[in-house]
Amino acid sequence: MRTRGRLRVLLGAAPGVGKTYAMLEEGHRLRDAGSDVVIAIVETHGRAATAAAARGLPEIPRRSSVHRGVTLAEMDLDAVLARAPQLALVDELAHTNAAGSRNEKRWQDVAELLDAGIDVLSTLNIQHIASVNDVVEQITGVPQRETVPDRFLREADQIEVIDLAPQALRDRLAGGVVYPAERIDAALSNYFRLGNLTALRELALLWLADEVDQALTSYRSEHGIDRTWEARERVVVALTGGSEGETLLRRGARIAARAAGGALVAVHVTSPDGLRSDHPAALAQQRALTEQLGGSYHQVLGGDVPTALVEFARSHNATQLVLGASRRGRLAAAVTGPGIGASVIRESGDIDVHIVPHAAAAGGTRALPRLGGGLTIRRRLAGFALALVGGPLLTWLLYALRSPESITGDVLSYQLLVVVVALVGGLWPALFAAVLSGITLDFLFIAPLFTVTITDPLHVVALLLYMTIAALVSYVVDRAARTARAARRAAAESELIQTAAGSVLRGDNAVQALVDRVREAFGLRGVTLTEGGDVVAVSGECDGPAATQHPVGAAAELALYGPDLPAAAQRLLAVLIAQLDAALEHQHLADTASEIEPIAASDRVRGALLSALSHDLRRPLAAATAAVGGLRAAGPHLSGEDRGALLETAEESLAALTALVTDLLDVTRLQADALTIEPVALDPADVVGPALDELGLGPAEVSLALAHDERQALADPVLLQRALVNLLANARRFAPAGTAVLIASSTFAGRVELRVVDHGPGIAPDRRGEVFQPFQRLGDTDNSTGLGLGLALSKGFVEAMGGTLEPEDTPGGGLTMVVSLRAAPAPAEVAET
Repeated sequence: MRTRGRLRVLLGAAPGVGKTYAMLEEGHRLRDAGSDVVIAIVETHGRAATAAAARGLPEIPRRSSVHRGVTLAEMDLDAVLARAPQLALVDELAHTNAAGSRNEKRWQDVAELLDAGIDVLSTLNIQHIASVNDVVEQITGVPQRETVPDRFLREADQIEVIDLAPQALRDRLAGGVVYPAERIDAALSNYFRLGNLTALRELALLWLADEVDQALTSYRSEHGIDRTWEARERVVVALTGGSEGETLLRRGARIAARAAGGALVAVHVTSPDGLRSDHPAALAQQRALTEQLGGSYHQVLGGDVPTALVEFARSHNATQLVLGASRRGRLAAAVTGPGIGASVIRESGDIDVHIVPHAAAAGGTRALPRLGGGLTIRRRLAGFALALVGGPLLTWLLYALRSPESITGDVLSYQLLVVVVALVGGLWPALFAAVLSGITLDFLFIAPLFTVTITDPLHVVALLLYMTIAALVSYVVDRAARTARAARRAAAESELIQTAAGSVLRGDNAVQALVDRVREAFGLRGVTLTEGGDVVAVSGECDGPAATQHPVGAAAELALYGPDLPAAAQRLLAVLIAQLDAALEHQHLADTASEIEPIAASDRVRGALLSALSHDLRRPLAAATAAVGGLRAAGPHLSGEDRGALLETAEESLAALTALVTDLLDVTRLQADALTIEPVALDPADVVGPALDELGLGPAEVSLALAHDERQALADPVLLQRALVNLLANARRFAPAGTAVLIASSTFAGRVELRVVDHGPGIAPDRRGEVFQPFQRLGDTDNSTGLGLGLALSKGFVEAMGGTLEPEDTPGGGLTMVVSLRAAPAPAEVAET
């Protein structure tokens, strides 16, 4: 029987890290070593180095198929199976095959090759793994529709990461090694941002580390290995919710940091019976601190804390276990025996245990819990009823079966009745049953019969034992009932606070959401929040007088309509009122800021406008006035050449003045939101040409790299042209002599992007926001170019069309202005709708 082939996958963080090149190099190495290696399919993407690496290896001819009039070349699966090499090189494992292929995905083709006993060496990028596909989309903003199931990938015999530092990959991309020139700027500014590449690299390394960790865990499980393997330091910190948690976490983090690759794991053991009280607020803070320190937080159930801690540590292959010193004093330790720390040390085996002293050690006190209060009135009445009904029935049965030897059984039967009554009704019904059963025993079963006399002191002891047992059982039942009730209430309160916070985080109106939660939580008919006599929020029916009113901050008031709240609900209501006070304050601050900002912006614009008018408008106006005045004063005495020069000066000055006034009017229309927009689906190339003609720019001044694949953008053609004219004029102004401005286009994540690229001095990152402010030249003293409104107008025009205008660094120096517009629906998408 032929064995299944072996699968080896080369995993990369992004395109261009060298996966295909490494695959081909490995193919050459194995072929030189005598293996039968063929190229089943390789995608060079026009990269010369990859094409050169493929030379010398036999390649299976591709299978051609026609889809929608386009001829596609796919891997010929049948030809590879017929050739039956030892090793097949299959590039791009996540590729989707052309329609009509035997398998939809290339990884399914690879599965057939493996089943046929053929070894496969393949490549894959991290964004194509199904389990992290959504994470990659959140990082990059680009959805990936081609994925490989994790189950298939985890069955691979070997997975290797082909790693390349993010900046090295960007340098490779900028050098034209990965993509052609027209795609470089768009790639560097979008998918290949330094932050994106760093996150993808970390994701790839973490996925592989997790795969290795799972493989190690599976191996230890299969071979029954339960001792710790110190492949890397894993420090488990046990948290109780006490104040010492922060000290323990920081100590554990320092221990983990001393070992390269050390991991910090925090765990809190919760009792399944709810008898140990947790501290949710402290635990929440400690969980946040754990995440800040780079660790992970876990919560497990365990009736026996030491055993649960040790089992958790072993399941995570922990090498160190950090616990706080016991809070119990010497007397408590002597009475109750060894504490959690001593028990963990005894059970830990080869795991190192650190007992860390802290301020709260041996400083706590314990008081006896109060009896009663846990059971409902209904349960107590049921206990009394059981004693009154069960007692006579049991007496009738025992009396009918009595004999001289049955006294022991009679006593135990009555004792059982007392225990059952204690379980049902608690202390007082149990004591009642104990006294009643004691009298009945003495009257009917103990000589002299039919008299209630206690002549033997042992009978008194027996009655006291009856009552003691009843009290102890009642105490346990009552405590369990109180704990269950407290747990249910704590869960309800936690859910309420979580729901209220979730409503705010989801973008709901914070004040209204909290008012709604108050009404729902306490089952009220209605709730009203007023401030200064004005109603801020209303929930439910609020007719009639309010049952209670509670102050919220200094000026607001919360009115509750419905039944009075019990004392136990007042604490939670106080929490919600505090949140309401904070939400109101935040709303006031936001309202104040929104009121002040337009005034401040208007003042800034007014000041800049006055400054600009004092010079920029005066210059062309003065020139035109002087030219016209010269013509009037010396008109008959001027030569034709002088007269023409003065007229030309007047014409140029008036044209400049018209342009300045037009820009001022456009700014006014933008600020007044009175700009008329008529977006249509257009080809950006149809706007680029007229913009170049308006500026009189030719091939020597501007180069084009339009690669938007005939995708159309939603834009107003007039406004887009004016925005491009301003951007091009600005870029030409700062471009070094002899260099051309580049206009490039591309598509990205449902957007069409236009880039105006220059190689001038650029702009410091901390000052880029200023270039879009009206009347701002960033220190430029050339006043012949206008009021400094060009970029402000361009940004306003683009944003009015639903787009964005952002500055970026140009690789090699300079500034790139990126116009991003919504892509128009493709014809197929329109037909589907």
